[in-house]
Amino acid sequence: MLILGAGLWCVPALAVPASGDKPVTAQSQQPQPADFVGGDTCATCHEEVAKGFQSNPHSKLALAHGKSGVTCEGCHGAGKAHVEGGGDKTKILNPGTATVKEVDKTCLGCHQGKHANFERSAHGEGNVGCTGCHSIHGGADPEHLLKAAQPTLCFQCHIDVKPQFSMPFHHKVNEGLVSCSDCHDPHGSFEKKGLRAASQQDAVCVKCHTETAGPFVYEHAVVKTEGCTACHSPHGGPNPRLLNRANVDTICLQCHSPSPNFTAGVPIGPGHNQAAQYQSCTVCHTSIHGSNVSAVFFNPN
Repeated sequence: MLILGAGLWCVPALAVPASGDKPVTAQSQQPQPADFVGGDTCATCHEEVAKGFQSNPHSKLALAHGKSGVTCEGCHGAGKAHVEGGGDKTKILNPGTATVKEVDKTCLGCHQGKHANFERSAHGEGNVGCTGCHSIHGGADPEHLLKAAQPTLCFQCHIDVKPQFSMPFHHKVNEGLVSCSDCHDPHGSFEKKGLRAASQQDAVCVKCHTETAGPFVYEHAVVKTEGCTACHSPHGGPNPRLLNRANVDTICLQCHSPSPNFTAGVPIGPGHNQAAQYQSCTVCHTSIHGSNVSAVFFNPN
C-alpha cells in the first residue's frame, strides 16, 4: 500500500513539464481529423483548380483507401483554419510564397523513396525545387506534370547545351527520339552531371550502344577508366560518330605517343608513320572498344 501511494503521488509530478521544456501548443501538435475540411470545401473557392485536377495523376491517390487518400490537404495542410479565417493565406501552405525547401519537404513526403538523392543533386543544392520544373495541378507533360515538355524545359536553364544539339552530328533530342532524362536523372544520382548509372562504367551509353558493352577478353583500358567521353562528345559536334577530333588518328595519339605522361603502347613500324599520311588507325584496329580475339583490337576476320 505504501508503494502504491508513493506511485500515485508521483504521477502529477511526472505530468509537469520539466524546467526549460516548451509547453505543447496547438501549433506544435499534429493536425487532427477535425482540422481537415475535405476537397469539396476547397472546390467552393478554387473551382478552376478542382475541375482540372480530375485528370491529374495525383487525383488517383484521392480515390485510395475508400476515398480517404491524398486530397488538396494532403499537400497544402489542414484547411480548417484557412477557411475559418476567410481564406487567410498564412493559415495554409501556399507553394507560391513558401520557400523552396518547404515545398520540397512536402513533395518528398511521398516521393522520397523514388527521389532519395534529390537534396544532394545539382538541382537540390542549386535551390531548384520541385515546382521549378513541375506544375503540380497540371502541366504540358500530363504524365510527369512538367511545366514544359523536354527538351524545352531543360533548355530554359541549360542554354550552353542547347546549341550542341544543332550541330551536324548529334543525338536526336530535338527530333524527339531521345530525351534528356534518358541519360540524366534530374532528381540526382551517384554519377557526375546526374548521369543514370549502374555497376558498369558508362552504363548510360551502352544502354543503347550495346555492341560496345562487353565484357571483352581484351579491354580497351580508356573505355573503363575515362569512359566514352574520352573520345566522343555526348550531345553533338561537327565530327562523324560524335568524335572529339576531326581525325581519329589525333584522338589515338593523345595516348599512343612518346610521352612520359602516358603508359599506352606507342605505334612502331612504317605502317604507323603519321607524317606519311597513312590510313586511319581504325582501318586496322577496328574493334577499338574491345575485342575477344586480338590484344591490339584487329579485325577478327
